[in-house]
Amino acid sequence: MDLIAALTNEQIKDTAVNVNIGDTVKVHCRIKDGTNERIQIFEGTVIARKGGGISETFTVRKISYGVGVEKIFPIHSPNIAAVEVVRKGKVRRAKLYYIRGRVGKSSKVKELI
Repeated sequence: MDLIAALTNEQIKDTAVNVNIGDTVKVHCRIKDGTNERIQIFEGTVIARKGGGISETFTVRKISYGVGVEKIFPIHSPNIAAVEVVRKGKVRRAKLYYIRGRVGKSSKVKELI
């Protein structure tokens, strides 16, 4: 048990990602193309946060060419360079799965002022 705790403490990032449900974020992901490494930005709305400790994840949803795309990002992954909060969302739910069924303006999250 102590060995597992030591390994997870080694992998956890020091700077915590401060994203909440409903926030619009830009996630900077490291992508390897053969020998090259580049950073690709995935911008969307955070619809869920799950887990705790080393296995904590958050789900980001965006609409790309009329098709909904969701990605699940581990918070403590070394492949995530940065998470930038574009705007804060005003929500009353812990999970925003209902947005999957919405189209147009009804799928928007109000901004927290």
